[in-house]
Amino acid sequence: MRKILQLILVCGLMLSFGLPNETKAQTYDEKVYDAVQWRLVGPHRGGRSAAVAGVASEKNTYYFGATGGGVWKTTDGGRNWGNISDGYFGGSIGAVTVAESDPNIIYVGGGEKTVRGNVSYGYGMWKSTDAGKTWAQTGLEESRFISRVRIHPTNPDVVYAALLGDIFKPTEMRGVYKTMDGGKTWERKLYVGDVAGAVDLILDPNNPETLYATTWDVKRTPYSLESGGPNSKIFKSTDGGENWTEISRNKGLPAGLLGIMGITVSPLNSNRLWAIVENLEGGVFRSDDGGETWEKTNEDRSLRQRAWYYTRIYADTQDENIVYVVNVDYHKSTDGGKTFKSSSAPHGDHHDLWIDPNDNQRMVIADDGGAQVSYDGGTSWSTYMNQPTAQFYRVTTDNHFPYRIYGAQQDNSTMRINHRNEGAAITEKDWEVSAGSESGWLAVDPNDNDIVFGGNYGGLLQYLDHKSGAKRNVNVYPDNPMGHGAEGMKFRFQWNFPIFFSPHDSNVLYTTSNQFHRSSNKGQSWETFSPDLTRNAKDKLGPSGGPITKDNTSVEYYSTIFTAAESPLKKGVIWAGSDDGLVHVTQDNGKTWENVTPKDLPEWTQVNSMEGHPFEEGGLYFAATAYKNGDFAPYLYKTTDYGKTWTKIVKGIDAQHFTRVVRADPAKKGILYAGTETGMYISFDDGANWQSFQMNLPIVPITDLTIKENNLIAATQGRSFWIIDDLTVFHQLAENVGSKPFHLFQPQDSYSLDGVRKESTTAGTNRPGGVLVYYHLKDEPKEEVRLEFYDKQKKLVHQFSSKGIEGDTLKYKTGSNEFNWNLRIPDARKFEGMIMWSGPLRGPKVVPGDYSVRLIVDGQAQEHGFKVLPDKRYPTTQEDLQAKFDFLLSVRDKLTETHEAIILIRKYKEELHTILEKDPKQKRRIDPIVKTISDIEKELYQTQNSSGQDPLNYPIRLNNKLAHLNVIAGTGEFKPTDSAEEVRVEITRQINIQLTKFKEIEKTQISKILNIEEMKTELKMK
Repeated sequence: MRKILQLILVCGLMLSFGLPNETKAQTYDEKVYDAVQWRLVGPHRGGRSAAVAGVASEKNTYYFGATGGGVWKTTDGGRNWGNISDGYFGGSIGAVTVAESDPNIIYVGGGEKTVRGNVSYGYGMWKSTDAGKTWAQTGLEESRFISRVRIHPTNPDVVYAALLGDIFKPTEMRGVYKTMDGGKTWERKLYVGDVAGAVDLILDPNNPETLYATTWDVKRTPYSLESGGPNSKIFKSTDGGENWTEISRNKGLPAGLLGIMGITVSPLNSNRLWAIVENLEGGVFRSDDGGETWEKTNEDRSLRQRAWYYTRIYADTQDENIVYVVNVDYHKSTDGGKTFKSSSAPHGDHHDLWIDPNDNQRMVIADDGGAQVSYDGGTSWSTYMNQPTAQFYRVTTDNHFPYRIYGAQQDNSTMRINHRNEGAAITEKDWEVSAGSESGWLAVDPNDNDIVFGGNYGGLLQYLDHKSGAKRNVNVYPDNPMGHGAEGMKFRFQWNFPIFFSPHDSNVLYTTSNQFHRSSNKGQSWETFSPDLTRNAKDKLGPSGGPITKDNTSVEYYSTIFTAAESPLKKGVIWAGSDDGLVHVTQDNGKTWENVTPKDLPEWTQVNSMEGHPFEEGGLYFAATAYKNGDFAPYLYKTTDYGKTWTKIVKGIDAQHFTRVVRADPAKKGILYAGTETGMYISFDDGANWQSFQMNLPIVPITDLTIKENNLIAATQGRSFWIIDDLTVFHQLAENVGSKPFHLFQPQDSYSLDGVRKESTTAGTNRPGGVLVYYHLKDEPKEEVRLEFYDKQKKLVHQFSSKGIEGDTLKYKTGSNEFNWNLRIPDARKFEGMIMWSGPLRGPKVVPGDYSVRLIVDGQAQEHGFKVLPDKRYPTTQEDLQAKFDFLLSVRDKLTETHEAIILIRKYKEELHTILEKDPKQKRRIDPIVKTISDIEKELYQTQNSSGQDPLNYPIRLNNKLAHLNVIAGTGEFKPTDSAEEVRVEITRQINIQLTKFKEIEKTQISKILNIEEMKTELKMK
């Protein structure tokens, strides 16, 4: 009985106080911190596009859809592109179409037709009625992949959509759909099966009741792509899509299995059709009788290679004998499709083409570099180096100062790019090609930031020395697998295989195939130190791409170690995650391995990223994806006991947002970041609960994350690299932040670097120099908001007020705020109309050391300290930096004194002139005074300057010479040179001579005429 009573008591306590493992949901209102924003680093180098459109009535207006990156528009012929879907939708775009009858009406279908290994889906159909300013969801939400949209030429409410559908599993939502009410309702008009969708669709420009469509049997699995099957067909409708007739077996078209097919009709001759057909006897076919009979006109493999990736054909709008086929190159025929001439736009791998219906010289093309515009029929094209739509697989950083970001851009090169600079934007000057190529991981030698290892498909592993340019291929086993399935490979290297250095031994480089490999001599030799850590699924290791056209590039290789990590805390604890759903760990540096796969992880799920726990030796987080099995659920797991037990941590993540990556904040235990197909999430309680971390980040697949110096860097699949510059704000969040009248976050320690944040359509956004200060205001202040900055001795060095101080007005809003102090003390005083040549008046930056910021709201204050860190690029001592500051301070102060004297001189002359106008008898007395002080002014400043280039004609005077020392001594982080000090002393001496003259005449003559003290007070107040 006693034990029963004890049990009842324990149960009662548990009910009263909660279960032992129950944790309170720890989430925060985004309004408390949303001044912290994502920053687009770039590069502005276009990624894949499969959809373009132009506007016939607007010669400079074009659109393209990025794969992963949303919809973009240019109104200046491709010089600048801007995203127009952000804030509404994102993801991959399969079709962009502008209504011929009203260019304000645009329909966009989500989901790229280029169904490669990193394919991304879209979010249904979207419509704009104001040329892309605003958008509305208009049905087909679960379609996943829409490959074509066609609009009736005179009635924009009549629209057709070719739905490829969910390529990862059988589904009924496939085929051709039609709306008669502008997208409010859709009706399926053509359907051939649950694994074959509509891939191409065209309306006869002369008779919109006549349509042609192609369907495609396509299967995308985790381990293969299968193009072709019994339901790959061509159809024709003559009644607006109500009824369809198969024409793919009409006379002249090839027998046997069909794959993907493209079709087009000439606007000048409705009977002339062209089709490009994937078939063992495939090629370009032409019909001159509306599809009744066909003739093969060309079978060149270069037009139909890698058929699943291309296979689109376009009739010219002005000449019925001109036809285009897009592939690696784009191909143009002028003889009705018999012969083709190959050309290439600035990139290559072309996927879509729009030709102006009224001017066949005007066109826009989509390819793996984005979109480019031509006004001369393809002789010249606009650039793709102005589109931040790059697709990156992974991201890492180095230890350079400032650090650089590394990643491999799909269908381009690898890259290293500065995360910040001292200019106004991140431009092409800030990045360069690195090791490896388009698909690989990169690893930077911890001992040398210029030694980089990069991968690529085919098992390529390349060593690059950026200093010398030396390259070396150090493949683990250089057996070229191209064209082969994985079944015969000694080692199976995936398209995107891991490469990373040990956090405990900087000489050890790891990489993985289906086994683990390491090298301690920069790839000269490799040790294989694990068994096969995959399921080794023999039935899933065959060739891919078939049954018609094989496509074996290793992107389809399966049963590989897809991600791996070594514990950051304990040497020899190494984890492996396979793309077929296994997790292994070794605790003895590879001598023995244990399968510790979570029991509830679905079989064949791809383990996509791993993160060694930064606070638990036996800890690991991993993210997994099963979307290629048709499962879009998130899978995140954690363990702290070497995988003996696992906890699934996905609460709060949308059930359709499959997870690609998870990272743990190394500075604050319990903060996790997760990247999904549809955006970012953050957890403040070690994964027990998640909330959106999207803020201003566009909807785009997040492929990888890394943390460096309290910065969070995101690699995206379609929007290049993004960064959050200050994670310390999130480290400081607490429940009472939003309820307090105001809250000041402690600034992170900041480097003494310059830099300007300037938004640009053609370059990445830079981090501003100095310190970023974040604060929250619950309500509108009654009187004033002030920020004051103090040095270690509590001396005020700069202040900013909502009431305005020395021309600086602090701008704020209720809610979250950001303020950037550039670390400079106030500038020298200037005067109206001043023109200088290389003579800035800027105040010097404070010396590195301890500082504090005080936020004052309506008289109440909160204060935090922070450090200003030295620029690591310079070997300068603290004493040298102090000497520099003292030098520049003396320059500033003398300039201020000089300019205040000039201001007074001008004021005195103005007042004296007024007196003279009233009493001409004063002329003999006043004229000599005016002449003397005018001569002084001319010695101090070149008064003849009235335009920016005038100093080239009128020699600069003393103030400009002194201000120029701000350039000389202010460049770099060094003690001023002896000659700079010599010049400063000499110019200061000459200025003092003039100032002494001025003070003398002011005291002895001007003060007897004017109330100079009152005037000085008035000017000081101004």
